[in-house]
Amino acid sequence: MSSRIDRVTFTGSQGDQLAARLDLPAGPPKAFALFAHCFTCGKDLRSVGRLAVALTDAGFGVLRFDFTGLGSSDGEFANTNFKSNTDDLLAAVGWLREHHRAPQVLVGHSLGGAAVLHVAGEVDEVRAVVTIGAPADTEHLVGLLDGSLDDLAERGEAEVDVAGRKFTVRQQFLDDLTRHDISQKVGAMRKPLLVLHSPIDNVVGVENAAEIFQAARHPKSFVSLDGADHLLSDPLDAEFAAASIAAFATRYVEDQSGALDAPAATNAVVVAETSQGPFLNHVVVGRHRLLADEPTSIGGFDAGPAPYDFLGAALGACTSMTLRMYADRKKLPLDRVSVEVSHDKVHADDCVECAENEHLVGRTGMIDRFERAIVLEGADLSDDDRKRLLLIADKCPVHRTLEASSVIATHLAT
Repeated sequence: MSSRIDRVTFTGSQGDQLAARLDLPAGPPKAFALFAHCFTCGKDLRSVGRLAVALTDAGFGVLRFDFTGLGSSDGEFANTNFKSNTDDLLAAVGWLREHHRAPQVLVGHSLGGAAVLHVAGEVDEVRAVVTIGAPADTEHLVGLLDGSLDDLAERGEAEVDVAGRKFTVRQQFLDDLTRHDISQKVGAMRKPLLVLHSPIDNVVGVENAAEIFQAARHPKSFVSLDGADHLLSDPLDAEFAAASIAAFATRYVEDQSGALDAPAATNAVVVAETSQGPFLNHVVVGRHRLLADEPTSIGGFDAGPAPYDFLGAALGACTSMTLRMYADRKKLPLDRVSVEVSHDKVHADDCVECAENEHLVGRTGMIDRFERAIVLEGADLSDDDRKRLLLIADKCPVHRTLEASSVIATHLAT
């Protein structure tokens, strides 16, 4: 399903403007999710993007933002600490609640995972919490600052190197890390929890996942990200984590989209409104479920093909199938067929093909014109083979239906 992207800003805990990105599904979201990234990371980390795509494909709206002093957000990172990060997270919750709906899902990566565990109990609307590679306590970060502790003690601030990026931290940051009990927060939050962690994570050891899981109440689940690094750099690892999160979140949220269920397959094709927007419709063909919509340019969500797109797809599919059947029957060396179809309305006077079609001779006004480009792959196909296949394309049943006059019988169903 295609999605929409809104670039937004909101005021963070220290009064700075924080840069955020809201990924929306094509139609109204079933629920909203809020994503908190890792320490010194940002909203535009590739693995974060893959997680957001998976959730929007599942119908969620996803807000991700840069904490104060990071990425595109204003402010000075040196003035931040874990408390300011959790306050930034609550500010993001407030923005969603004011402009859309409060998040039902909180997802946090690394220190962002500790942050969502810390605030989850304070957000009544949250129905599911997910952590990825999260530490079980905030003091875990002290290890990353180990080489700078002397400078912090002597000068009150130090420059630290995290994953090749340099940041200035102050003594207050270190002091704040000792003030938060994540395990106590986990035990008290009473929210469904999914813990994802790699057994070979060399930044936040997997024993942290065990501590979080042990502290949590049921329902709780653990998924091992076997072979993944801390940042989920491998796209396959990120996609696996994303699919797990989408499935978990869908189980627990309340669908707020207002969408009606797809109808039963009571006929060969059944189309019914979803109640989402003016054009979005369910399309039921046997056991297949599709969506039909119109482009955003005319008021739709672009959540599925438009009606004429379906018509073009029918012509293309029928053409490809017809050519394959003919080539196999005649044992032609045809490796693959591809068909490109476009549709337009043209004036009959401008239609050069009309003279070749008896039923169009003498027509005036606008007529429908489909243009079909056929790609025939096969190194051993002769020119004669290609000419024969081009002629056979016109024998495709959908082609004949479109060229001929059809009868449409309409009645009101009981």
